Amino acid sequence: MLDPALITKCADPSLKPAIVEQFVKAAGSSDPLAVTVRGGGRLVLVPKAGTPEEAMEIVKQNVGHSVVRVGLTQFPAGVGVKNISEVTSGLVDPCVNLRLGTRMFAKILRIVSKWYGNPESAEVFPQVFEDAIDAWKTGEFEAQSVFQAEDPSGSIAGQGELDDPNGRYPGKPESASSSSSEPPGENELGRAGMRIDLSRILRQ
Repeated sequence: MLDPALITKCADPSLKPAIVEQFVKAAGSSDPLAVTVRGGGRLVLVPKAGTPEEAMEIVKQNVGHSVVRVGLTQFPAGVGVKNISEVTSGLVDPCVNLRLGTRMFAKILRIVSKWYGNPESAEVFPQVFEDAIDAWKTGEFEAQSVFQAEDPSGSIAGQGELDDPNGRYPGKPESASSSSSEPPGENELGRAGMRIDLSRILRQ
């Protein structure tokens, strides 16, 4: 289970904290140094990283010719960069990884929600969420590459059904800025040359 303080500080404010927790539980890892590599549709066995440097070495050895997922959110390494040298250690920083992962997942939720007609009902949200998790894992939704797709923007409606029933999280305004207390390393990710428009995901 993620530390509520980490979620409050680092996760994308458009997602309710309980949704962030469900997202990481369903698609991510409890280990901030976790690196998963798939090639040819199969899981590739790689050494377990004990340090950020070891994790990044595994990433750099495999990104470009395999599908590499990193950190708490299993963020897809290499998204938006032109070469391996632009993949920085910020990916294995828990706060940076959670911020990048939840921004990308929020975009995917908006893509899936738009396909469903942007339903307001909380009863529909679990299906939207499930499809978004599948899209995060596969990288596709309705034959569309979700990591490269344009963000349809807008709010994410219907999150109430997966709300936090125990009140473990402090209040967090929807308009909260993520620019304060920014951990080192995220700026470097944002400076990388873009193959695709990730400005909405990587902007401060």
